[in-house]
Amino acid sequence: MAADRLVEKAAKAAALSSPLEMAISQADRETLALVRKAIDARRIRLAWQPVVMAADVTRIAFHEGLVRVLDTAGRIIPARDFMGAVERHEMGREIDCLALEQGLATLARQPELRISVNVSARSIGYPRWQRVLNKGLSAAPTIAERLILEIGEESAMTVPETLSAFMAEMQKLGVAFALDDFGGGTTALGRLRDFYFDFAKIDARAVRGIDRDADVKALAAALVGVARPFGMVTVAVAVETATEGEILRGLGVDCLQGYLIGAPSLKPAWEEAAARRA
Repeated sequence: MAADRLVEKAAKAAALSSPLEMAISQADRETLALVRKAIDARRIRLAWQPVVMAADVTRIAFHEGLVRVLDTAGRIIPARDFMGAVERHEMGREIDCLALEQGLATLARQPELRISVNVSARSIGYPRWQRVLNKGLSAAPTIAERLILEIGEESAMTVPETLSAFMAEMQKLGVAFALDDFGGGTTALGRLRDFYFDFAKIDARAVRGIDRDADVKALAAALVGVARPFGMVTVAVAVETATEGEILRGLGVDCLQGYLIGAPSLKPAWEEAAARRA
């Protein structure tokens, strides 16, 4: 048995030292180095995407601020290249701090806006993130009620008790919470009673192809049915066609988000208007 374990360990070591594995690891290290430099230089931006009422797409419910990390040339580093790696690293906490800081500053400058900002549940106990939140909320009396914090399903399950207590405290101030990736498969439905999320953002897999796949449509309908008794406003993300929007509206979805409505923009309409006035 000991010999078998040694053989297995040697095989794993050989696999990890293969040219392909080494190239992938090197690419990961280079990407993380770029992200580190971007954080140090504060090259973190929010790209704003509108979320509209399904019943009237001319009415904007809020804007989501999607994190964008820029390299030295101002090009966006794709999130898929680094988010998985930094989620458990302190860099993930630092990105959350910078994103929240920018979101709160936007609320202070634009009193008519309501926005959402993504945060990992791991960040809520991070002292710097807490300081950024408290300082931003104190800037004006209406900021709390115009802020939505988005937390992914998988992230919420990492520290459920801590998150639940934090949500209860913040909701007393008016801050709302959105459960991102709802229906992604990691949340036990019974745990929803512990959180009291205000919004449920339906996972893209229950939206894409809804006009062609009966199973996708059934999943979306089921998720709407689960969210409704908990009083959660439902948001369908990744909506790309008018047909998808019509079907989702028919299922009772409250809000729509996606390229059909508008692409994320680093220069939203309110900033362009301010630039023209200047």
